[in-house]
Amino acid sequence: MPEPEIRELRYFRAVAEDLNITRAAERLGIAQPPLSRAMRQLERRLGVDLFDRSDQRIALTTAGETFLKESAQVLDALDATVRRTQRAGLPARTLVVTAKPGVSTELLHGIVEQFLTEPDAPEIRITISGFGEQEGMVRDGRADVAILGGPFDDHGLESELLVVEPRVAALPASHPLAGRETLAAEDLAGLPTPRWPGSNDAQSNFWSSTPDNPVDGPLVQDSSQLLEVIAFSQAVALVPTSLARRNGRPDIVYRPVTDVAQYETVVVWQAGNRSPWVARFVQTALKRSIEQPGEL
Repeated sequence: MPEPEIRELRYFRAVAEDLNITRAAERLGIAQPPLSRAMRQLERRLGVDLFDRSDQRIALTTAGETFLKESAQVLDALDATVRRTQRAGLPARTLVVTAKPGVSTELLHGIVEQFLTEPDAPEIRITISGFGEQEGMVRDGRADVAILGGPFDDHGLESELLVVEPRVAALPASHPLAGRETLAAEDLAGLPTPRWPGSNDAQSNFWSSTPDNPVDGPLVQDSSQLLEVIAFSQAVALVPTSLARRNGRPDIVYRPVTDVAQYETVVVWQAGNRSPWVARFVQTALKRSIEQPGEL
């Protein structure tokens, strides 16, 4: 059986994500008839139906859902390989590191400062990314290393734990609970908690004090916006102690919560990446986390 071509995989991915031939063709910049023929040819190559065309709107079959998941790994790996190869061919070596604003970038400053003292260290390019974007950037080759915190999808990644810290409740200063010295998760039941864009169930549960009965608050993009919605009494939140320590303000109080999971910050890289500079960066991050845990 002839193996599917990379072009066919990209075509299939577009159709499977849009579930609309016309939109997928526009997205790919090709005409609709050739795209339809390519999908039929792909199904003949595989010997299975990838799409259910019995209704006016196409849908993925079970085989199609499997092929989408598996072929996405092939395409992502190929894209990552191309990007890393192109970077390796540049005159100056560059290590691309990503993190989201807040605790992760605060960690990153110290790690990069120490890493650049290494003899013959490559250029570091920092990319500030949004919530939940870091692991995808490492998988597809846009970044070599990421610093991230909280639950994440570790598929295809390797990681090392850097810092573990308690979380505290961030409350408006006028809130009735602000007068308590310590809190339990049940004290926060029924109170709205901020939502993060694109968060999965594990992430949503982690950030909610009552995951079995969450109350959705405003959508926030970063820690600055998070603090503002708390200050305006639109939500309460569980935040790392380091974030609380660096963001003291009169309109927000922070109180320990005795029974919620701690916040973990990790360094991640692509599984199988054997770049010596990625390894040195990870070693530097681990060394600094051991030497100065309170500063990280």
